[in-house]
Amino acid sequence: MVRERRRKAVKTVKKIEVTRPVLPTRKKVAAYARVSMETDRMMHSISTQVSYYNELIQSNPEWEFAGVYADNFISGTAIDRRPEFKRLLDDCEAGKIDIVLTKSISRFARNTVDLLETVRHLKELGIEVQFEKEHINSLSDDGELMLSLLASFAQEESRSISENARWAIQKRFEKGIPNGHFRVYGYRWEDDQLVPVPEEAAIVKRIYQNFLDGKSRLETEREFAAEGITTRDGCRWVDSNIKSVLSNITYTGNMLLQKEFIEDPITKKRRKNKGQLPQYFVETTHEPIIDMETFQYVQDEMARRRELGALANKSLNITCFTGKIKCGFCGKSFMHNIRKNRAQFTTTYTDEDGMYTTWVCGSRKQKQKGDPCKAKEIPDKILKACCAEVLGIDEFDDEVFSERVERIDVPDGGTLVFHFYDDTEVTKEWKSTAKQDCWTDEYKDRQREWVRNYMAKGDGRFSPFTTRIKCGCCGGSCRRQVQGSSDGKIAYWRCSGGGATNCGIKGIREPELMEIAADLMGLPEFDGDAFREQVDHITMVKSGLLEFTFADGHTEEAEYSTKRKMPGWTAERRAAFEARPKRQVSEEQRKAMSERMKQIRRERYWNSKGKSKQSQQP
Repeated sequence: MVRERRRKAVKTVKKIEVTRPVLPTRKKVAAYARVSMETDRMMHSISTQVSYYNELIQSNPEWEFAGVYADNFISGTAIDRRPEFKRLLDDCEAGKIDIVLTKSISRFARNTVDLLETVRHLKELGIEVQFEKEHINSLSDDGELMLSLLASFAQEESRSISENARWAIQKRFEKGIPNGHFRVYGYRWEDDQLVPVPEEAAIVKRIYQNFLDGKSRLETEREFAAEGITTRDGCRWVDSNIKSVLSNITYTGNMLLQKEFIEDPITKKRRKNKGQLPQYFVETTHEPIIDMETFQYVQDEMARRRELGALANKSLNITCFTGKIKCGFCGKSFMHNIRKNRAQFTTTYTDEDGMYTTWVCGSRKQKQKGDPCKAKEIPDKILKACCAEVLGIDEFDDEVFSERVERIDVPDGGTLVFHFYDDTEVTKEWKSTAKQDCWTDEYKDRQREWVRNYMAKGDGRFSPFTTRIKCGCCGGSCRRQVQGSSDGKIAYWRCSGGGATNCGIKGIREPELMEIAADLMGLPEFDGDAFREQVDHITMVKSGLLEFTFADGHTEEAEYSTKRKMPGWTAERRAAFEARPKRQVSEEQRKAMSERMKQIRRERYWNSKGKSKQSQQP
């Protein structure tokens, strides 16, 4: 009874933890605004949009203000030209934004493809885009469908606006009014009138005068660079700038309107007007810098030089072959290469000034990165000889070649394919004989004298034994061969006809040969000069036997060892040999090696005596 009362007296106590309400995480909200027309009304509109979104986002307790991104006076047809929009996307990818607010689809993007790709990308990131005017949420079920439909309307609206603007510009052109104040070097705008700038006008006149004097645009460019003459922006004058000045009719005091046009209002791609749309020539609109006759002459001369190609550029080292020889390996044009004749005693491919002229693939001469071109260089004299033969003339003529040959293809190292203007082709094979022609009698005699003088010194790759050791088996000369050993590099004298493989005569070590020669000459040690005076030559009669033929006519024989001499077993060598790590062969490896040897024996039909039955077969 007492125990039951005690059990009833025990109380159970439970601790109740304090729970705090979890506050909802505020979403980071940003807004995007854009205007595309530079007017006071639009400027007021963009400021109104920014103020509106600032107040809207900051007044919502569930939202955290992440900023307002606004592009001023920028078209919505392309993303690349909207810096604020690109910054918005970067911040979205960085996790700084959860919701994007925008006024309408047309403010966000007028290009349907860009709109859908951007919204889908943000949707993958879990970012919501809200379009206020259309009441569309990109994360809703029907959001993308509505966006596709409405974006198409926005794109067509942009196209309609562009067409209306183009029509207005066209009407201005018909009245002779340019579309805005375009920039042109040499002039400045004063109200709606072009007025010459004296300093710049002088540069324009100089460009035209240089061209009339026969100078190329490259020469003018180098001339301005040397004098420090720059453009209006402080940049160096380049070929494109000079060409633009020479081809701009504005310098004549007249205007040519609609020289360019926008091909697509969405992509904003500009193209030169080459007859697709009408052009309008407006006369005497401003003060001229260049008279009309000079301008027209320059245009005709530029057309003539374009037809001539590189031949018209006097500042380049060009010939009738320039730009006409094409490489079959890399597609580059061959270039003129003139260098001092390396073969001093040949006159086959050398001109009167001692210069060696060839044609080399442009990729090889310019040393472009990557694998070098495999095309061979073509001597100029061989090229001209091949051209004369193909053209059917006795002597090569530049004018005949230029009139008849359009180009020459070089498919490989010894072939030339001539393409004529009459659509015919002729293939001509050629072979360079430069190395053969180099070995004239004069050059051979000079080379022999040099070899004799070099050999007499006994240094370099020649020794006193050079050309003095003959093989008694094949009659060839023995050569010096150096090979490594444990004692260092050792020189051997062996038959150049194949040695032990063909002649069967084993070579002799040079130190041993020197000892034998010194002993036969009665000298305490070998002397190279004495050897050249006393010994005419040495003959290897057979392996281990030498025959010395002296200058006075008598001969003596001497034996030499053919055994391979190994260094003695010194204490250091023996210790190194014993210290080598021994190869550990496992039982599995041992069994595999055994099976492999059994297989080899079965394949070769080995008998019990260890001799192959294959070798015994007749």
